[in-house]
Amino acid sequence: MAEFRTPLIHSFFCNDPALLRVILQDRAGDFPKSNRMREGLAPLLGNGVFISNGAEWAHQRRIIDPAFEGGRVRASYPAILDAARAAAARLTPGVHDIEPQSAHAAADVIFRTLFSLPIEHRIASDVFEAFREHQEAQPLVNLAALLPLPRWMPRPHSRRTRTTAARIRGLIETLVSDRAAAIAAGTAPDDLATKIMTTHDPQTGECFTGPEMIDQVAVLFLAGHETSASVLGWALWLLAANPDWQDRVADEAQMLSDDFACLSGLKATRAVFREALRLYPAVAMFVREATGPETFRDRKVPRGAQLVVSPWHLHRHGRLWDRPDDFDPARWDTPEGKASARGAYLPFSAGPRACPGAGLAMAEGVVMLAAILGRWRMEVTDRIPTPVARLTIRAADGIWVRLTPR
Repeated sequence: MAEFRTPLIHSFFCNDPALLRVILQDRAGDFPKSNRMREGLAPLLGNGVFISNGAEWAHQRRIIDPAFEGGRVRASYPAILDAARAAAARLTPGVHDIEPQSAHAAADVIFRTLFSLPIEHRIASDVFEAFREHQEAQPLVNLAALLPLPRWMPRPHSRRTRTTAARIRGLIETLVSDRAAAIAAGTAPDDLATKIMTTHDPQTGECFTGPEMIDQVAVLFLAGHETSASVLGWALWLLAANPDWQDRVADEAQMLSDDFACLSGLKATRAVFREALRLYPAVAMFVREATGPETFRDRKVPRGAQLVVSPWHLHRHGRLWDRPDDFDPARWDTPEGKASARGAYLPFSAGPRACPGAGLAMAEGVVMLAAILGRWRMEVTDRIPTPVARLTIRAADGIWVRLTPR
């Protein structure tokens, strides 16, 4: 644990599994999402479930969580498989930056599972392009997140950030309005959007309003697209750099089929994706806030302190992992690896605010790797990618690999 204090912010970097259990699980209600961090994402996400707190967050989760239960991964599998096969078919031989392809593939999955639309649909394609611009415009820490401004005062977001966020939300509004009309007409497909829009809060009986649904779709696109795109790109590079594991994934890819049950046989592929999530977690860090004075490791933590949780550092901690910087998917089958995973592995956060789509994301990663590596061989080039933290962990100058058809 480390303490940082500036004239604008007082924060504690928390990297202790026991402490993280307190913050994220045992007393999660005492450590809500930081309002300062919310300010940086508000232009895009409004007050969506990713950044809301308290009773409003609980209301949102009571509606959203059922959409991911009851076999949702199985129901979404055909859409994921179609998107993965389309991604493999779009690739061409030669040296390429795989990041844009990964982003395209992940966007295709989220639109197919959320709105039953392939990425080629005009609005889906427009949202994807606008999101890419927003990612480039958004700093890791916005000035709005650092200044303790009163709520009535306008936040200092860049013009580009505001413009790209407004464009995305306008496009999402069209999708939500079209789906609401289809639901009213009884012609809506049984996908995530329909499920979320027709689910009532069991405590209040309310559904999401149109503006609330725009917030939630923006969250789901950020959580289901940006994060998956980031990890998929790094996973492909790790396989290019480790041809022995690449061959194992390619061999398993022969089992990939229209039958959802085939996923149970892709054990090496799943281990590879878990390892990619460990080495390159989609979100470098997230922040909670202390609602009252605390004492952490004999150190006084004042009310309002920012508690920084960093999966990037936790997953690479030398005291918590064996050879933490090595790519070793076999670690997940060892007693040491399983113990580390229980205490120091947070790819989807933990506790009440854990990602409800974690199962869907894992299935997507496994299917994407199998579909792509079953068709293409990948090799590293002399351009080694350098990770940088934006909304997600991306490469400073792309992730370049050489593609050869199998």
